[in-house]
Amino acid sequence: MEIVIAIMAGAFFGVSGMFAYDRMQRINGKNKSEQTIAEAKNKASDIILKAKDKALSVVDEAKKEESEIRREIKKTEQRLAERENNIDRKLDDLDRRSEKLRSEEDDIDKLKSEIHDIRLRQQEKLEKIAKLKKSEAAEKLMKMTERDIKEDLTGLISKLQHDAMEDAEERAQTILLTAMERMSGEVTAERTVTALKLTDDDMKGRIIGKEGRNIQAIQRETGVDVLVDDTPGMVVLSSFDPVRRQVARLTLEMLMKDGRIHPGRIEEVVAKAKKQIDKEVKQAGEDAMREAGIVGIPKEMLRLLGELKFRTSYGQNVLKHSTEMAQIAGMIAEEIGANVRTVKIATLLHDVGKAVTHKVEGKHHHIGAELARKYGLSEEIAHAIEAHHDDIEATTPEALIVRVVDAASAARPGARNVSAENFTERMRDLENVATSFKGIDKAYAISAGREIRVIVSPETVDDLSAIKIARDIANKIESTMQYPGTIKVNVIRETRAIEFAK
Repeated sequence: MEIVIAIMAGAFFGVSGMFAYDRMQRINGKNKSEQTIAEAKNKASDIILKAKDKALSVVDEAKKEESEIRREIKKTEQRLAERENNIDRKLDDLDRRSEKLRSEEDDIDKLKSEIHDIRLRQQEKLEKIAKLKKSEAAEKLMKMTERDIKEDLTGLISKLQHDAMEDAEERAQTILLTAMERMSGEVTAERTVTALKLTDDDMKGRIIGKEGRNIQAIQRETGVDVLVDDTPGMVVLSSFDPVRRQVARLTLEMLMKDGRIHPGRIEEVVAKAKKQIDKEVKQAGEDAMREAGIVGIPKEMLRLLGELKFRTSYGQNVLKHSTEMAQIAGMIAEEIGANVRTVKIATLLHDVGKAVTHKVEGKHHHIGAELARKYGLSEEIAHAIEAHHDDIEATTPEALIVRVVDAASAARPGARNVSAENFTERMRDLENVATSFKGIDKAYAISAGREIRVIVSPETVDDLSAIKIARDIANKIESTMQYPGTIKVNVIRETRAIEFAK
């Protein structure tokens, strides 16, 4: 019992101590909180004081800036007011000057009218004195002046015309020579190949075939006559169409190289040859257009142009001739201010009608012009193509250029092959024409027939007669002979005095 009482007494005192300790802790915490609050209030009051001081300083600075801005605005207003006053003064000055000018203009108009009246009165007095009106006096003066200087004007005009003709001829020669010198392309080419050499004697029999079936197949597929018996060791191809002849040539070359010759194989090879020739024709047209430096030619005309690769005219390859012409014509057109593109296209296509002359009746230049119109080329190009020969008048500078360049390219020595027999005959005819006149001592055809040099007898022919003989020879050559280009007639009269010292 005592133990229980002791335990209870201990528990009572323990609980009492705990409550007392807890109370002491609360009292101490309250004191600390009050102390912290007091410190926070003191700090807050310090911050508020500092903020008030800073706000006062900011307000003072703002007031200072405001006063400065006000002073600047006031100065600006004063400057604007001064400028406005100056402008008003200048406007007043301008008004006064304008008024003064108007009054001076009125005075000038009055003076002009007075001067005009004085001139009219003077003219009336002069007409009364001279008994002539102003128009009559002017007409009479013009007639007197015309009579005095008429002869001088006639002589001056004649001299100017003569000088202009000389200058024009010299300039034309310079332009032509410059263009021809700058163009250094091929002017002659070999004739189209119409004969093939056989590799051996047996090849002729293989080409003919059993009962002639192979040669008949070649002729049927190509449209070309094949002649194997006319020339020993050769196969001759004959056709009016140069493209067909090229197909046949290529076919025979491929067959002889391959060795297999029979109708079935011939059909295959002909088809391949046609494709290859078509490709060559197209490539030749494009190369010619590119070499001439032009674009915009229709495809149909370009193909016909390519076919000219296999055409020759007097031994001159027509495509090379056309390409050379296009380049020379472009140079001349630039010199004289003509349309370069029109000239180049017309010269390149001027002989395109020759590609179809075996299919269409007519002259090649008329056919070429119709083809140009058909495929949408301009009338200027078609006219230049059509007028490059003498049967149609050339009405444009471009057409004249095409005609001149065609003569320059085709007619100069060496451009076209002429047989030796024809050449010798032509030279002989030239010399015979010259020697048919009286007083001729010797005559020589030189420079490939471009010049005939005539030596007259000085005893029977004087200087004036020599001039007349030169003209007569030239007229007879023009009326009796056919020749390309021009022929120079050079008459020489030489007097020699010979003595012997003994």
